[in-house]
Parts: sequence; C-alpha cells; structure tokens
Amino acid sequence: MKYFPTRALCFGLVGHQDQRSWWGVGFGMGLGVLIWLLGWSLAMPVNAQTSQTLSAAVLGVHVLNPQEITEAKTLVDIKPSDQQWHYLTIPLTLADLTKKAEWQEFFSQAKSQRMIPIVRLMTKFENGSWKVPTRRDVIELTEFLSALEWPTEQKFVIVFNEVNHANEWGGRIDPAEYAAILRFTANWLHTENQNFAVLPAAMDLAAPNGTQTREAFSYLTAMLAADSEVFSQIDFWNSHSYPNPGFSSAPTRVAVNSLRGFWFELEFLKKHTNRDFRVFITETGWADSSSTRRRLSDYYTYALKNIWSDPRVIAVTPFVLRGAPGPFAAFGFLDQNNQPTNQYRSLQQALQRIDQS
Repeated sequence: MKYFPTRALCFGLVGHQDQRSWWGVGFGMGLGVLIWLLGWSLAMPVNAQTSQTLSAAVLGVHVLNPQEITEAKTLVDIKPSDQQWHYLTIPLTLADLTKKAEWQEFFSQAKSQRMIPIVRLMTKFENGSWKVPTRRDVIELTEFLSALEWPTEQKFVIVFNEVNHANEWGGRIDPAEYAAILRFTANWLHTENQNFAVLPAAMDLAAPNGTQTREAFSYLTAMLAADSEVFSQIDFWNSHSYPNPGFSSAPTRVAVNSLRGFWFELEFLKKHTNRDFRVFITETGWADSSSTRRRLSDYYTYALKNIWSDPRVIAVTPFVLRGAPGPFAAFGFLDQNNQPTNQYRSLQQALQRIDQS
C-alpha cells in the first residue's frame, strides 16, 4: 500500500497495477514452491494449522495514528476476558520525533490494552516521494525508540516501506542503496542492546518492472547481488500479501500476488540464505467493493483457517483501521464518523466463527 501526505499522519493510496502472473523468479522455482507446499501440508498434523487461529492472537490491525489504539483493540479482541495480546502496525515518521510524550502515552496504553507495536520507520514526504533516509535520520529514529518504555520486551521495527516503488525511495529504484541502509539500520538497532527485532521493508508483490516500480523478486535479487549477506542482518521477514489483482481475488487463489504471497517470499529466502524465516504480514486485506462485499466474511474466515494459521506467521495486521475520508475508505474498518464498516462486521463475524469452531 502506497503512502502519500493527506491528513492525520499524512498517508494516501496509489492502486497497484496488478495484471501479471509471477514469472520474475522463474518456472523452476515456482514449481519447487508448489511441490514443497504440497509436501508440507500433507506432513502437517491435522490440528497444527488451526492452533493459532483458535486463539486469534496472530491477528491485529494496521493503524495510522497512536490515538487509534483503543478502537484497534476493540476490533480484534472479541473476548476481552481472555486477556489476549494482539499486534498493531504503526508508522513512525521524522515529524514524530518531537512527540515523545504522545508516543510514550501510546506505548503505555498498548501495555494496558495488551497490544504489541510493530513500528515502521519512515522519513518525510517531499518532492513527490518519501525522502531517502540518511544515517542521521536512522540514528535519530532509533534514539527516539530507545528512549521510550515499550509494552513488550521484544521491540519490532520495520526498516521503511515498499522500496520497490520509486516514490517510497526518493523517486528512484535503488536496491543496492536500500541494502546498505537496511544493514546500517539493523546494525544500529542491534547495538542499542534494547532487544530490537528488525524486519525489512515489505515488497509490493504486485509491482511490475518499469520506471517507477520493480518486480519484487528482481529487487530482492539485486539486493543480494549488492550485499550477499544483507538478510543475515534481519530477525524476521515482513510481507504485504494482498489478494490481488485489484485487492479483490478469492483467498483460495495461489500466486505470488495473492494472500499466499509470503509462501513464495519464504521459499526465495530459503533458497538464497538457507534460513527458515518466520513472517509478519503487516499489510493485507480486501477492498470493499461490489465484487467482494457479500463475500468478505467468508473470505476472512477462510484466510484465518487456512492461510494466516500457517505456523510461520507470527502476526497479521490488515490495512487499515480508519481509512475515511480519502482513498483508504474501501479498506477501512471504521468510517469517517468512527462507525463500523462492512469490513469491521465481516472480520468480527469471521473471528466469532473461528472461536466457535
């Protein structure tokens, strides 16, 4: 999901141009993924895939503002008496560095509300794109986070966003530069001795090769060409596995640009790093439209039972809690009057079905 200045924390949407099948990594790897997945699913005990689903702890939500934490908890916590922890993805921009009290209040509320923050580093929007971070930017963002009292011992930090889009990286596509920034940021966070866990920028898995975007696996391959050990610096993988094309495909679809996109990413990483990463899906979700509206509850139910229950998935934070007014409205769980949308009702119905199953 693309971020541009609007209101609140200043984000907006540019739709993905997703009309391609996944050829960038090659037929051989794609076939290998399918064979591996078949063997993995057949070998798995019957109850293993539903163990996380039944507790729903894996599920959270993506917010844009610290003030949204109470509404976020209400959305995902259908049984408050269980005192379950849930995840919350939130962006931190350079403009937030003057708001320490506000962020400390957010973290304090997160502790009392049992919400685990996943903080995504961002810079500032200028000249039509997000500014490429300097080392000074990274240090200041890290120092800001280090000075806060977090609600959890492990502190999850995402190193920027969808950098295979030029407008997320200073108006250019530069995998080598991002690899260098990722290594520097990961090293700086780890040497803080604050128990930071580092996640890379998620890829837009629907992006084609062009002047303004680069296909995800082509981008990742270029990162490895620039720094063959860059992914040894991170602790977990980060994925934006959306139901494309058009944020509207059925959850049964198997493709790199589907809800199962993270499968292909983890197989790519296994092949190139020999590591078995666990993954945070920090953005996902359908657009509420005429083609999805009646099916959303069933779609969420299927995803919870059959996709997000994958034991490699630590958290799923659908985008976005409050999307209106503006271009996020079709994705929002709350409308501009702070009232539940069809997205909200559909997700809660799905959670209740899972809880009763």
